[in-house]
Amino acid sequence: MFRYFTAGESHGPGLTGILEGAPAGLQLSEEFIEQHLVRRQKGYGRGGRMAFEKDKAIIQSGVRFGKTTGAPIALSMINRAFEKDDSNWPKVMAKDGSRGDVERITLPRPGHADLVGVQKYGFDDIRPVIERSSARETAMRVACCSVARAFLKELGIEIGGHVIQIGSVGYKGWDEIRSIADPLISQGAENIYKEADKSDVRCLDDTLSGEMREEIKHRRKEGTSLGGIYEIIVTGLPAGLGSYVHWDRKIDGQLAQAIVSTQAMKGVEIGLGFEAGRSRGHEVHDEIIYEDHFSRRTNRAGGIEGGMTTGMPIILRGVMKPIPTMIKPLKTADLDTKEEQETRYERSDVCALPRAVVVAESVIAPVLANAILQKYGGDSMEEIQSRFKKMNA
Repeated sequence: MFRYFTAGESHGPGLTGILEGAPAGLQLSEEFIEQHLVRRQKGYGRGGRMAFEKDKAIIQSGVRFGKTTGAPIALSMINRAFEKDDSNWPKVMAKDGSRGDVERITLPRPGHADLVGVQKYGFDDIRPVIERSSARETAMRVACCSVARAFLKELGIEIGGHVIQIGSVGYKGWDEIRSIADPLISQGAENIYKEADKSDVRCLDDTLSGEMREEIKHRRKEGTSLGGIYEIIVTGLPAGLGSYVHWDRKIDGQLAQAIVSTQAMKGVEIGLGFEAGRSRGHEVHDEIIYEDHFSRRTNRAGGIEGGMTTGMPIILRGVMKPIPTMIKPLKTADLDTKEEQETRYERSDVCALPRAVVVAESVIAPVLANAILQKYGGDSMEEIQSRFKKMNA
């Protein structure tokens, strides 16, 4: 089964990832991984760090002659900010010696892990919490999950995402989104992200893209930040992945966990999602039809019923809160003096949502890959592809 771990700090020397469970014989290259890392770095509203970070994951083990060996795959990625930034990170993040004159950070930022992290681990300085809880960690997460994306791709399963709302600007509802997104997925969900990537806010609608950019500009001038909502679509999945038998094997629960485990995510919708709660039953459920195989007349369930895939495209939405680091400060209480003060500013994006879409696409890939392995099994790609093809002929 696919399982991965990441290590490293935002301003440390680099990030490390270890992925286990990839079957032998999977075509994999650093170039394939890099394409999604490059996508993660793009997007209107990003902060200054992306100006000099050039993310590239180096495969250190588990791949020979362009194919996986079945052994754990180790990945490494340098943080260019460690040396190139003017904040003297080699001294601030030194692994040896004593603190010396390195500043202690004692002002926890509302909305961050700062205060609770200090309370949990007993630090007298917030810096360790800032460094590990940072969304910089998602760079290595994208790298690790790209291996699972490569696995799914070889089975004809594709993942694509797009932005549907930033702040107060977005589509009016389900039908409007379906009218622009659904025609693109007839040849696979990757068409969604390829089309969305043409917009620097990753929105499929040109008019809305312009309005979203203006919204970001406006909020930047205010010194505040923006969140929003994105949609992820998966095509090529067979019916029956997941389970209705055990709560922890329900595919929708596992996908939701993957989404909300990502920094700043506050909610998940599947299919109609919360809109279903405002609708009548006849406006929600998908009628079953048979045309050479069982299918659904509509896909308002988002490709999942009873904790299992239906064979229809999976449609997920994630909600990202506004970045809590803002130029215009909020009030906080100092760890030492307990006195009320204004928060300090740590460089960040105004709106990270366009970049978060790539992370969300990535983190659901191991969930889907494991559901495939649970159902079909196998230690090599040849074995898995044979079983997958036979059972879905």
